[in-house]
Amino acid sequence: MDVHVRDLRYFAAVAEELHFTRAAERLYVSQPALSKQVRALERQLGVELFRREPRGVALTEAGAALLPYARRVLDVWEEGAAAVESARAAARGTLVVGMSTSPGRGGLLPAIRSRFTAAHPDTVLRLRQVSWEDPTAGLADGDADVAFVWLPLPDADRYAWTVVAEEPRLVALPESHPLAALTEVDFADLAEEPFLALPASAGPLRDYWLALEERGGRAPRVGAEIASTEETYEALVAGLGVCLVATGNAPLITLGGVVTRPVRGLSPSRYALAWRAEDGGRPLVRAYAEACGRVSGP
Repeated sequence: MDVHVRDLRYFAAVAEELHFTRAAERLYVSQPALSKQVRALERQLGVELFRREPRGVALTEAGAALLPYARRVLDVWEEGAAAVESARAAARGTLVVGMSTSPGRGGLLPAIRSRFTAAHPDTVLRLRQVSWEDPTAGLADGDADVAFVWLPLPDADRYAWTVVAEEPRLVALPESHPLAALTEVDFADLAEEPFLALPASAGPLRDYWLALEERGGRAPRVGAEIASTEETYEALVAGLGVCLVATGNAPLITLGGVVTRPVRGLSPSRYALAWRAEDGGRPLVRAYAEACGRVSGP
């Protein structure tokens, strides 16, 4: 006899809830439709699966015997469906886009996606959030095909990139900080301030956001290490230090109690879409980079 997977799913839901109404809500079907399908399954099998009781239902011996097998079939079916979807995605093509924070910047990401998918409608784009401990946002270990990153990158010879935005570096500080009263800050005035620093694994990017080049050989004071936007905001509010931030990222941390100010004497930051140099000839990587260039270009 042939039994539909749907009927087994309905049976298992009622067996687990022991209540037709709750099972129907869980399955997003009407209670009469669910009851009808279960009765049809019982007729097909020639047994009663449930005893109807005033406050719900109970499994009969036949129902209890069927339940583990029904669950096994449903589990295998889910695995099969997932395998089919995986094969279909592989056939269509998948491009993984890494990032440590959302690019934001006037809807940059949706605009790139729109242009890219218009030319490659069968390609699956997957976004992957990566910790600040990895300045390559997944490129170094192969978890991402392309990634939105801050320059400079460690082992820069391994990568190619296109600059998405060049923005001034601001200083973020608690609104109660004495320098917050100024409209613009000299970097020299920040030299003795404790700074929030990226993890040591960020390498040259940690040095860049600590502005080592502008310090004339003087070592920075590190008040705390931060590995996410949330950690940065909490450390700022707690007064653990100040930090440099690109103009486009300022809205992410200027919540209650934190302000940003322009800084004189700093070079601008560069935000880029990067990929492994060896992948530059891959059609999907090249197409995404071209879509990014059209969106962010002049």
